[in-house]
Amino acid sequence: MQKQFISLVFLTLSSFTWAQNPEHLEWPVHGLNQAETRHSDLSQINRKNIKNLGLTWYFETSSKRGLEATPLVIDGTIYFSGTWSKVFANDAKTGEPIWEFDPKVPRFQGANACCDVVNRGVAAWGDSIIFGTIDGRLISLNRFDGSVNWDVMTVDPNKPYTITGAPRILNKKVVIGNGGAEYGVRGYVTAYDVEDGSQSWRFYTVPGDPTKPYENEAMQMAAQTWSGDVYWKTGGGGTVWDSMTFDPELNLLYLGVGNGSPWNRHVRSPGGGDNLFLSSIVAVNADNGNYVWHYQTTPGDTWDYTATQHMILADIVFRNKNRKVLMQAPKNGFFYVIDRVTGELLSAKNYVPITWASRVDLENGRPVETENADHFEDSQLTAPAAFGGHNWHPMAFNPIEQLVYIPAIQAMQDYSTDTNYQHVEGPHWNLGQGSSENNPFSFASLPSELFGAVYRKLMRGQLIAWDPVLEEERWRVPHNTMWNGGVLSTQGGLIFQGTGDARLVAYRSDTGEKLWETKTDTGIIAPPITYQIDGEQYVAVMAGWGGAIGLMISDNEESIGTGRLLVYKLSASEELPSSSPTYHLPEPPMRIVDSDSIDRGAALYETHCQRCHGIGLGPQNIVKDLRYMNEATHTLFDDIVLRGLLKNIGMISFNEILEQKDTQDIHNYLIERSNDLWEQRNEKVGWINSSQLFIYELIASAVSWLLEPEQKD
Repeated sequence: MQKQFISLVFLTLSSFTWAQNPEHLEWPVHGLNQAETRHSDLSQINRKNIKNLGLTWYFETSSKRGLEATPLVIDGTIYFSGTWSKVFANDAKTGEPIWEFDPKVPRFQGANACCDVVNRGVAAWGDSIIFGTIDGRLISLNRFDGSVNWDVMTVDPNKPYTITGAPRILNKKVVIGNGGAEYGVRGYVTAYDVEDGSQSWRFYTVPGDPTKPYENEAMQMAAQTWSGDVYWKTGGGGTVWDSMTFDPELNLLYLGVGNGSPWNRHVRSPGGGDNLFLSSIVAVNADNGNYVWHYQTTPGDTWDYTATQHMILADIVFRNKNRKVLMQAPKNGFFYVIDRVTGELLSAKNYVPITWASRVDLENGRPVETENADHFEDSQLTAPAAFGGHNWHPMAFNPIEQLVYIPAIQAMQDYSTDTNYQHVEGPHWNLGQGSSENNPFSFASLPSELFGAVYRKLMRGQLIAWDPVLEEERWRVPHNTMWNGGVLSTQGGLIFQGTGDARLVAYRSDTGEKLWETKTDTGIIAPPITYQIDGEQYVAVMAGWGGAIGLMISDNEESIGTGRLLVYKLSASEELPSSSPTYHLPEPPMRIVDSDSIDRGAALYETHCQRCHGIGLGPQNIVKDLRYMNEATHTLFDDIVLRGLLKNIGMISFNEILEQKDTQDIHNYLIERSNDLWEQRNEKVGWINSSQLFIYELIASAVSWLLEPEQKD
């Protein structure tokens, strides 16, 4: 009763920023509106008729890599980006292609992308479509024919920067950040003139060389929170690789800042310190980029707990006071409500189980770390994992239900410190984390089937409805996979979300009850959108499995198909052709009887290979599954790994960090895994395999019970 009364008061007194105009039927900007609520006023598709929703058209992108874009719909045309930063324009009603633009990113540049060659969308201004590229360019196109207006390089091309995020446009400026913190770069955000691409301002997120003048007072302040010389020699990190939000009334641009370089704070800043502005929300003046305020979600971050996750703006009544707030569920597992005028922390409650902190102290805004937080001397199995309690996948905010819908993750990760850390230049990860050789929690040496069973038990995806006023979960829907799509809320009382196991699902916004689902042939990680043309409402989503988890962990081969844009409407009945791939397994070379070499190869594979080719070599086919190597690949293995034989298709040379003995050990490990798979496919030992899989499931259940994360004090 009390809760109902509070809700009624909330609805009566609160006003929500940038409410959608019912006559505004398109999807003109990344988050639908500048508040990035992703809540549409369209209601033709609703709880009563959702059962009649069907596929009306689809478009093949000719890619089997991750699709993460939010499409835009303007004047009846749908604009969207695909892998390798390609941009497409199609008729939003019929799907008829209008134009396609390929920025021709050199394939070796893909090595600079930590988490697949993805792109999260375009921005629109007048007659222009503007987007970023994997190799760091910002390009403006004529939105009617796809011709180039201007093309500017936003990064030092000699450093491993990337752009995967969508630009934002404000005050006739287009703003873009970048990625690359894992490799060793210095983060910043740049504003360019939308008309000619000239630079307007730049805001650095971490301090640079302390022997040189600081760019502004903010950098001078931030420098006091760092120690040693590793950070500025290696860049420091702090890249703004995704989330930005703009409040036109306050003229403030909010930046979600990423992790440090290296990850490990003991290596990055050995004398301690909060390391501003890592893992922070920073408010800057939109006209000149000047610092206004910041809130750091994870001081001295050492777990890759970025604050680059989706931010939503709203005007609400919080604790009987009208507040202009910013809401975020960053990786660290806490849901934050922050006064967006002042940066004051109003609320911080954990929305997933966490072990690194017990709570956030509202008096000083700092998390209270537990013993589990420090992995300098001993390895720690910590929740959330580096994937976060929530990753980049957009949330949605429904002002009717007063709920934020979070595509959440529950997972754990082993953390340890590399006491012999040496920075490596170029497109190579520099984390400062320990290797599997000295890490008791490593999964690298597990048989792929056992790893898959443990993964399915320990790493789970969920859709959580969170009440930001009452600071509590309203409902939760479990998913079959850890890595799922972003969220769309509609006035029809529906929540749409795609899943990693190749479904698009609609839920009741108030209870989470599943009302409709359809198979999509490939896993979905992108957020859906909705729009209306000629009196008909459409729901569209990019379907294409990939991204960080899609590359590293995939136990669901049937969810890896051709990437498509899928569009649905009522009473439609188009069908998808199947695109699930089948692969021939060549007979592998004979096993190498050298357990030391195989174990060392497993550790090296984990360090250098698994981010693209998968943890434990489980079933995944986005990038080459190395268990399926043919005779020629085995023969040319050193030429490929050490001499860059396949550089032009994205496989760079590792000769700067690996020697022939290293590649031999990796090769021996791959041969061992190939033979494991070959034996599993042998019908003569089928009954052995069945028994083995049953035992693996029992082991996984026991491991899950033992390691299930609990909130620790």
